[in-house]
Amino acid sequence: MPRRPTRTVPTVLLHGVNGREADGWQSWLAGQLSDADREVRFPSLGEPDLTGWLAALDDSLRGLPDDGFDVIAHSLSCLAWLHHAAGSQPGPRPARVALVAPPSAVEESDAAVAADAHPGYRSFYPAPVDIDAVRRAADGTVLVGSDNDPHCPGGVARVYGVPLKMAATVIPDAGSIDAAAGFGPWPAVLDWCGRDNLAFIA
Repeated sequence: MPRRPTRTVPTVLLHGVNGREADGWQSWLAGQLSDADREVRFPSLGEPDLTGWLAALDDSLRGLPDDGFDVIAHSLSCLAWLHHAAGSQPGPRPARVALVAPPSAVEESDAAVAADAHPGYRSFYPAPVDIDAVRRAADGTVLVGSDNDPHCPGGVARVYGVPLKMAATVIPDAGSIDAAAGFGPWPAVLDWCGRDNLAFIA
């Protein structure tokens, strides 16, 4: 049994283009946190559509205390978070945000192919990579990606870490860090949820 997390703030989980994967790490994490009596908000965002996802994000944040909760976004929802951060809508500000496997900020490579399968996907592009907006949106933000994500061929460190002036945790051979890449139970993300510091230790 994993140890009970010591951090007790609510956690908002935002899924990617594949939805709430039953065998994915976010569903596993939601169960682990709930078992530890942590509040978890894990909305089903529906088919990719930026307007709809931003509305669902705002609903999920409603009523949470400023600087008193965490957000973990995966894949396409990372871009939704960047749009949220760059917007003017008032809302509670999280203490920490983890952006896991964000796709490229512009359509390229497999991201463009995915756009053909999900027409609403294109509404997320281009993503605003605005260092000031990201800093205003949360007390701290951390990037997590792999070195072979087909949806971010430029690499998370170059595409996001450089313009946002933040370090990225790069996991070797982890693809899009989803169920297809073998990320069901993921102790590292549970460990991050249980600690107060920002660093993500893979």
